[in-house]
Amino acid sequence: MHKDMDALLRGLAGREDRVVALQSALTACPALGPDNGGDGEEAKAALITQWLEAFGVTDILRIDAPDSRVPSGQRPNLVARIPGKEKRTLWLFGHMDVVPPGDLAAWQSDPWQVRREGDLLFGRGVEDNQQAITSMLLLAEELHQRHVVPQLSLGLVFMADEETGSAYGLEYLLKTSPELFSKNDLYIVPDAGARRGDVIEVAEKGQLWLKVRTTGVQCHASTPQKGRNAFLAGADMALACHNGLRAAFGDTNTLFNPPTSTFVPGKHEANVPNINTVPGSDVFYVDCRLLPQVDPQAVLDKVRALASEVEERHGVQIEVSVVQQQAASSVAETSPVVIALSAAVARVYGVEAKTLGIGGATVAAQLRQRDLAAAVWSCLASTCHQPNESSSIAATIKDAQVFTHILMNPAHV
Repeated sequence: MHKDMDALLRGLAGREDRVVALQSALTACPALGPDNGGDGEEAKAALITQWLEAFGVTDILRIDAPDSRVPSGQRPNLVARIPGKEKRTLWLFGHMDVVPPGDLAAWQSDPWQVRREGDLLFGRGVEDNQQAITSMLLLAEELHQRHVVPQLSLGLVFMADEETGSAYGLEYLLKTSPELFSKNDLYIVPDAGARRGDVIEVAEKGQLWLKVRTTGVQCHASTPQKGRNAFLAGADMALACHNGLRAAFGDTNTLFNPPTSTFVPGKHEANVPNINTVPGSDVFYVDCRLLPQVDPQAVLDKVRALASEVEERHGVQIEVSVVQQQAASSVAETSPVVIALSAAVARVYGVEAKTLGIGGATVAAQLRQRDLAAAVWSCLASTCHQPNESSSIAATIKDAQVFTHILMNPAHV
């Protein structure tokens, strides 16, 4: 088995050109969900399926979530399995969807065409989450080319809809096909990490997204006394949330970075199209990331109390509703998957990994909520969602080597 593992590790070490080829093809296949103005993941799923079949993977299960908003009418989820000497499975999860590129002027090149500078590849999705997908595909291809039967079985999950809530992605897959996954299996989500590969994410803050709608009275801007400025009241409400929630929920937990709950007024919808009208309606959103000890209902109650105060000051009505909510999640630092990852990271990256909690949301939360012990790890520069998003070719290969160590040497598990 050690001979096979050494052969896999050496083979992966020489796959720089293959990383570029896979990333280039994936990036040129934008997979934007309908909430982000796209047609979904169908084309990218077809591409990945074609590759897996070429790699000799015969056990490919496709689980489609119906979605009438995309041309195909479905959001694809792929589950590829490679049998090992043991039934126990190492599961790796990569999401196919990406976010929009944003301001194109902020990009140094076409976000949908990979640009290479030395070890770095630039393009939308190259890090989030195509680095994981590429590492997963490299490992599957190397196993096939070397005719190696791994010690553990390998499960590769390519998901839809991660960027907008996973209702059509892993959440759908877990609801419709829970029998795929065993509590005895190992679960790794390569969707967060650190530049040195020395951070294993074992906990995520709770997520609470709120929509705040302010209703006033529209009028001409030259006679503002005749109306109730919903935008002005909404701005007051945004500041009230920013200041009031931080003051009310100021607990700290040093496992997380940042160590506090965060409350961020962000997205704002257009109100009136012209300058000389006082808007009678205004809508903005608040992204709350909550420490495990913070009760989401208490946050919602506080926001509504703040809304009452703003209503009184401005003579408007404010409606607060929940857009999305996800409970905090964690995996024990002594769980087999964390121990296995720590050992493999030490061997490949030569660093001692530390455990950390994050405010971002990954699909590990859905797994943990079903008592499936999932760890989140990858070697990333954390450029996701930014202009000029980048991914390291060397890290992509080394990540695959980390997975190889766990797959081939479960004595550490």
